[in-house]
Amino acid sequence: MVMDLVAEDLQAFAVFARHRNFTRAGVELHVSQPALHARIRKLEARLGTQLYVKHGRQLHLTDAGERLAAFANDTQDRTAHFLRTLDAAPPRPLVLIAGSGSYLYLLADPLRRYLTRGRELRLLTGDAAETLTAVRGGTADVGVTALGIPPDDLDCELLAQFPQTLIVRSDHRLAGRRTVRLKDLQDEALVVPPKDRPHRQQLERSMLDQGLRWSVAVEAEGWELLVHFVRLGIGPAVVNGSVRTTSAVRKIPVKDLPPVRYYVVTRPGRDDRVDGLRRALT
Repeated sequence: MVMDLVAEDLQAFAVFARHRNFTRAGVELHVSQPALHARIRKLEARLGTQLYVKHGRQLHLTDAGERLAAFANDTQDRTAHFLRTLDAAPPRPLVLIAGSGSYLYLLADPLRRYLTRGRELRLLTGDAAETLTAVRGGTADVGVTALGIPPDDLDCELLAQFPQTLIVRSDHRLAGRRTVRLKDLQDEALVVPPKDRPHRQQLERSMLDQGLRWSVAVEAEGWELLVHFVRLGIGPAVVNGSVRTTSAVRKIPVKDLPPVRYYVVTRPGRDDRVDGLRRALT
């Protein structure tokens, strides 16, 4: 059945899989959103399987969708490689996916050096789950993300490790401490990420394991906004130690929380260009 697919079908699905958004994918493909939606539906009918599902406002690839995206990207890579041997086409830009924290605090200098060498690079943003899915599916060549346990099916190289830290204003009761433990946060109102974020979930589990009481001062998305609310005096926050702060905020390591480890993630069997990007980031 896959042999019946035409190159245009594979290209359309590869772009859709990368964006997981019909409007943005349609813009890149220069087709309307309804036309692309109809094309993907016809593709599902031809293959006899569902390629994506909708959860709330987000679209997620099914297992079949991830496999087709990987096949589509691999086909495009092989075609591009063959054409390069004929001097018929330039190589496609590599694709890097990482979270906002990685781009802000870990990758700025390596990316600047990489791009100043005249190399093309397409950047995507995503959390850990989205990063692993994109690399597995071939919609990204390289991912950078924080992982608790690296998966066995991908090549994961440790990039950096940071302690988890408590950030407080200089007038907070804990500001003079060199280190703290979670029990020191008993009855604190904390600035935290939304409930579905992995950092929040780990913090909640750790506090629950120790039987500690705490409350939510405010929920905020993104490290910079958490730091901003701490500076305003809304409450302290537990953040990744890579997060940059100002002199108005104290950073204190939390001794009984595990460190945050960032990895560079690629598929096995990568080519020399992907290896070059991987080395540039590490």
